[in-house]
Amino acid sequence: MLQNFDWKKLQNGSDIRGVAIVGVPNEPVNLTPEIANILGKSFASWLIHKVNKPAHQLIISVGRDSRLSGPELMQAVMDGMTSLGVSVYDFAIASTPAMFMSTVTDGFKCDGAIMLTASHLPFNRNGLKFFTAQGGLEKTDISEILAIAEMNQFAIATPEGKISQHDFIAVYADQFVTKIRESVNHPEYYEQPLKGLRIIVDAGNGAGGFYAGKVLEPLGADITGSQFLEPDGTFPNHVPNPEDKTAMASICEAVIENQADFGIIFDTDVDRSAAVDSSGKELNRNRLIALISAIVLQEHPKSTIVTDSITSDGLTKFIEQDLQGIHHRFKRGYKNVINESIRLNQSGQESWLAIETSGHGAMQENYFLDDGAYLVSKLLIELAKSKLAGKSLTDLILNLQEPIESEEFRIKISADNFRQIGDRVITDLQAYAAEQSDWKLVPNNYEGVRVSCNQEEGWFLLRLSLHDPVIPVNIESNTQGGVAQIAKRIYAFLQSCQAIESLDISAIASYSALR
Repeated sequence: MLQNFDWKKLQNGSDIRGVAIVGVPNEPVNLTPEIANILGKSFASWLIHKVNKPAHQLIISVGRDSRLSGPELMQAVMDGMTSLGVSVYDFAIASTPAMFMSTVTDGFKCDGAIMLTASHLPFNRNGLKFFTAQGGLEKTDISEILAIAEMNQFAIATPEGKISQHDFIAVYADQFVTKIRESVNHPEYYEQPLKGLRIIVDAGNGAGGFYAGKVLEPLGADITGSQFLEPDGTFPNHVPNPEDKTAMASICEAVIENQADFGIIFDTDVDRSAAVDSSGKELNRNRLIALISAIVLQEHPKSTIVTDSITSDGLTKFIEQDLQGIHHRFKRGYKNVINESIRLNQSGQESWLAIETSGHGAMQENYFLDDGAYLVSKLLIELAKSKLAGKSLTDLILNLQEPIESEEFRIKISADNFRQIGDRVITDLQAYAAEQSDWKLVPNNYEGVRVSCNQEEGWFLLRLSLHDPVIPVNIESNTQGGVAQIAKRIYAFLQSCQAIESLDISAIASYSALR
């Protein structure tokens, strides 16, 4: 079976992802227990050389989200590592950020950590994320691990390493309890600074349900109305994804029905989050970035906020004019954004926050770890302080100008050489945009083509997806009907492209025709 196995196909940037369960047409299983076992051995072998320790001195922690394939794959990974003599800590259901924290938390300080998750992807998928005390592994590290797996030559140890069970999620949760208590420093209710606040958690049946009982309740919050806290890999209620409209509608409705002060929603493995204010309004995408930026720039004035490429012009104005900070847009991909913030700091430009519109937010004060629970904990600290001051948390973003219209279109590329075609479309669009008297190419753009559209009072960004044969087009406008006008002009350009036969422009065509 393994002779012709395509190990490279498992790589998804800095993660490993595959199909773990049958049931979806045309998606054959390629992440089996046998493959997982070899991947466990490969990571352990890679780590032995990285930390310069023999196998019998290594400690590696392993956790998983609620996926149906999780228990079997996790056992296979652990068995693979113990066969080399490695000691393994079994954390059972955990969050991705918690796995990293096990490498730096006193009493654990594991040499490495593995999280089995495929984030918000469908139930049949699963994957592995790897950590050391230096952070999540990079693309090159994953390539090295897969090369070791392809060789499939390991020194089996006698005796084998041991697997021991640990309740690390309780240790991790207590870190938030302590941080929130100390940061709020409530003059009357130090132990319970969230007393009198009703806060709803929606875990989407992923791994984030712990936050309600292990963090909020000890802090005095009323969690009545919290939903989908129990792990369930069929995800029966909604996709655990803060970017999903159904998921966000569900938490917004729960906040309104229960007259809550605040709502929190996590993705499957808790590395992303979003929130809802007391009126039931979403605090995600640009609004979430604006809110956490306001908090960060109070603590670190004039520092740089790094975001992905599709953030709005209104956000830039808010960060730079209202908050007196610097907004630095970069490429999409949470690792890209985080690494850019780290690079800026190394070059002498202070940056404390790297955040994507998807809800991935990482802070310098927290190892630049994209931790959804840490992000909402920062918001809760400010929520409690606002209540003490007789203010509202969202007062911080009153001046944020939001677009009247915002849409994303995804143009699929059917050809095998999709990267060449995507690059050609981008090059041609740059020339086309330069010919339009009322369009202006936005400078310092690190991804695709961003164009400011004066007549439509908006902008658009056309780029090539990081991994898929897709050209996403994001359009925003500050005038009614502006998105449709921009879409029509982009549609006209796409029809003139030499590669039109390979482009599925039906989504943008139908939108333009209907408006």
